[in-house]
Amino acid sequence: MTGSDATEVPIGGDGDVLAELRGHVLIVTINRPDARNAVSANVTLGIGEALDYAEATTDVWVVVLTGAGDKSFCAGQDLKEAAQGKFLADERAARWGFAGFVQHAISKPIIAAVNGFALGGGTELVLASDLAVAADTAAFGLPEVKRGLVAAAGGAFRLGRQIPPKIAMEAMLTGQPISAEQALTLGLVNRVVPGDKLIDEALALADAIMVNAPVAVQSTKRIARGITDGAIPAEAPDWERTGTASAAAFTSADAAEGLMAFAEKRAPRWQGK
Repeated sequence: MTGSDATEVPIGGDGDVLAELRGHVLIVTINRPDARNAVSANVTLGIGEALDYAEATTDVWVVVLTGAGDKSFCAGQDLKEAAQGKFLADERAARWGFAGFVQHAISKPIIAAVNGFALGGGTELVLASDLAVAADTAAFGLPEVKRGLVAAAGGAFRLGRQIPPKIAMEAMLTGQPISAEQALTLGLVNRVVPGDKLIDEALALADAIMVNAPVAVQSTKRIARGITDGAIPAEAPDWERTGTASAAAFTSADAAEGLMAFAEKRAPRWQGK
């Protein structure tokens, strides 16, 4: 993806996230294709620092977030790492939210370039973005209930605010995926293109934004998103409810069974407790 006019931006993450400045566009790539670009502690650090860089410099006018490879945009939390208790030991992580992203409110517009499956946490990254372009092979959804969990990175309250509420409830309560074309029809994404055209289309959308005055664009985003001092105060009660409900689900017998069934590749046997 690196071009002759691109400049690498140094960030943390030990190579699990790449950031390059191409003109005034910061392209941030989750670089774990062998792990379906699942979110690790390194990914959280890399994305979080990339967004901090974008917000701090006047050189960045638009951010594009994508994944390496052509199979998966982001498969959500790295469950193997989480099971080992590996989380980012950094006070910034709580402020940034999942993947260093979902509560990381910056004034620069963010375009998600969805290069493949974006289920669970991947969909939550799209929901936290301002615009989205998807490959025609992409798929979206919040299948957490199939594992006895809930969509705790903003999906449970954001999905129904971005697509029709009853369609969102069906997707969340059944865990069934949404195709790229359905996502376009529902307004979850702005464009659907062949995979080999994805980044070009995202950059074209960025160009359409960048013909406008950067300060006006950033001010407009802060108003539209309700951003004050790097946070969205109106969402505070939603995050509080999410924390309480997700903790109850995660500590349930059903959650333990769901994760065990997933690991053992069998159907779960729910108890409702």
